Amino acid sequence: MTGLMLRSLQPKCSSSFCASLRLLRARTETKPAEERAVLRFAKLSEHATKPTRGSSKAAGYDLYSAYDYSIGPMDKAIVKTDIQISVPHGCYGRVAPRSGLAAKHFIDVGAGVVDEDYRGNVGVVLFNFSKETFEVKKGDRVAQLVCERICYPDLVEQETLDETERGAGGFGSTGRN
Repeated sequence: MTGLMLRSLQPKCSSSFCASLRLLRARTETKPAEERAVLRFAKLSEHATKPTRGSSKAAGYDLYSAYDYSIGPMDKAIVKTDIQISVPHGCYGRVAPRSGLAAKHFIDVGAGVVDEDYRGNVGVVLFNFSKETFEVKKGDRVAQLVCERICYPDLVEQETLDETERGAGGFGSTGRN
């Protein structure tokens, strides 16, 4: 009975869609090492910690604080990691919050873009939205770095843009919820 229940909960997809996913996964996992995307990093001090992933399929690499910080209630700090990174060509690094810090301590991340050509110390802007001081210790995971593909479009100025069904509606204009 349990086996039947588990099978019924598995997502159903068209055979062509599933086949496409399997083919994409096989192409990615079997690429020669020289064709795979590589995230390079360098430690800037003995305080730096190598970025890590929580699992083999984790979207981001955890970033670690190189120093101790105290972030007061409703305050912010730039937490240094003491690492440099070189994201793969055609990507940028998005510095994103860690869900546990957000859910348990009201800690969020801001200003989180690492451009492909940036080679400085990766800093993490941490916002403390709680009513208590948040202590960051050297070696704490403070954010995650997600490599995302990017498009570099040409910029073209026009007198007007084409009309759309949505128009200028924003900030909740598409529904009640």
